[in-house]
Amino acid sequence: MDDEFTQGYREACAQCACVDWGVSEEGRFFCRSCHNVIERTREVDSQVYAQGTSQVSTISRRSRTKKREQGRQWMVCEAFQFILRKQASALLELGVDPPFKDDVLWQLWRRFLQTSRLAYTHAPVRSSMFKVRAEESDIESGAESSFLSASETGGETDPPSTAESQADSCSDRSTCSLDGAAYLTSRLRPRRDRMSMTKTLALIHLALVWSRQALTLGDLLRLVSEGHVPYVNVYEELPKEMQLDGPDALIFRVQSVPSHRSLHREAEALARFLQLPAFPPIGRRDLLHPVLLSLRYLSDANLPDELHPWVCVLMERVGMAEAALHTVDPSRRYTLPQYDVQAAALIIVTMKLVFGLDDRTEWDFANDAGTKEHNLLADGVVSHDHFNLRRWYRLLHAALLRAEHTRHQDVARKQWKATPLYPNRKHKCVVMKKKRVAEQLQLCFQRLSSQPAQAPPAAPSTFRFCWGDEDGADGPSLHHNTLKAVVTLKQEVLTPVNFTYWHVPLRPCDPRKCGSHYSVVEATLPRSFVWLLKLFSFLLQVSPAHLYQEVLSMERRLLRNRTAPGQCSGKRTSGVMGTPPRTRRSRLRRNKLVTT
Repeated sequence: MDDEFTQGYREACAQCACVDWGVSEEGRFFCRSCHNVIERTREVDSQVYAQGTSQVSTISRRSRTKKREQGRQWMVCEAFQFILRKQASALLELGVDPPFKDDVLWQLWRRFLQTSRLAYTHAPVRSSMFKVRAEESDIESGAESSFLSASETGGETDPPSTAESQADSCSDRSTCSLDGAAYLTSRLRPRRDRMSMTKTLALIHLALVWSRQALTLGDLLRLVSEGHVPYVNVYEELPKEMQLDGPDALIFRVQSVPSHRSLHREAEALARFLQLPAFPPIGRRDLLHPVLLSLRYLSDANLPDELHPWVCVLMERVGMAEAALHTVDPSRRYTLPQYDVQAAALIIVTMKLVFGLDDRTEWDFANDAGTKEHNLLADGVVSHDHFNLRRWYRLLHAALLRAEHTRHQDVARKQWKATPLYPNRKHKCVVMKKKRVAEQLQLCFQRLSSQPAQAPPAAPSTFRFCWGDEDGADGPSLHHNTLKAVVTLKQEVLTPVNFTYWHVPLRPCDPRKCGSHYSVVEATLPRSFVWLLKLFSFLLQVSPAHLYQEVLSMERRLLRNRTAPGQCSGKRTSGVMGTPPRTRRSRLRRNKLVTT
């Protein structure tokens, strides 16, 4: 009997996701699997006789039927503001300064709404989906007078709505946004005026740089990938009246985390679109400056502290110590520095200067350091103070393999689609069925694996590796090792023993005709140099090709007067594996590359 009343109701149970409904004696629907009772009731047919006729009339009514609550009308920009608020709150919980949210990010968001004419403007944008009433859209603009003023606060308030309409396409669904379909039509709205999920991260990155927080773009991407900052499934936290359906699902659906290069370009384009004023200068005491940022990466890579002064000398030599080069300014066409990539490139070029990294010189230095330790051991002195590149390579290579394996496992276990989004209601039953099957399979695999419950994940750290003698460390610390095997004292000045520097032809390429040549020259580069690129690429969440281009840029700054004419950095066709073909060996003037 129950099947006759429930055959038209195929919604999944909210508790167990099963579709097996029954009807109680009171007429309420309940799940036969988990006995969850819902508000839906069966239709009761009451047969009455009309006076003056012998015909039976059937009156269909609902008993104790609860009317569906109608949600309010909302716009896409309101959902994006809710997502930005969630992401900013997650960063505040991780230790970001509180002014970042209300004083910086909120003001940037207001400026975007005003520039794209979504709010805070007397001339709001119009589309074919809805019309804007002039008397309701004339909103006093508080962002036109000054940007980031001390009196403009209130990041917890909603933006004023710029539209009051009755969209015909949403008349049957109370959760549909007013401008969802118009957002997907590039003909009605330019792409730069439309907010997207990638632009939320770009806006947060601009706010972090403006407030000079100690989070680089690579750090932000790592926090997003590990789930500490909501991004992939953030739509699950939207209010009930903003449940995504139809065109809205295509706007907020995320398939993957953006790459470092694509997000950096998006942030630069967003800064140009907003026409921001000059950012606060980044000096030597700021954590985004290469002086302190390179020290952080040296510690994470377990390199000796004595290498940091040489990085600072190279920084002065290439002119990267000036605050103007690290500050976003309209006069420089809103060029956004890649702080983490530049710091890593400085370290790599410094190691090429000191150790050679040509697959011969660095191992000769390592053999000399091993010989000195062996002689001291023969004299009864146990000393491991000399930095040995071979020992460091073995230690880092093992730690890097473990970290990459752990990351691959985490990605394999990650569930990218928690709640399916369906752009068409016709596909809802198919999507929900796939969800139930996936959940059942996942539950079965968890029971069959019989693995113990995993410990809760630890709080995220700025460092990828942990060096020291404590439990859980990746290996012993080499930070206090000395560079006596590769640095000598001449005329009371510390000077590198290595006096040659190899490099590829450094003529700049035309970005409109040439791209990255790393895939072409990778097989001909020294293996130690390639491995070092991969190490710092893992630390920074960038590709080796991206980091290689920044290393070439640093070398052009260092050897700008020695650039070979007529060749770009990718034209390499000859050479032996392990030895860089057609490379230049520049003799370094010792009186200009020294440290005290």
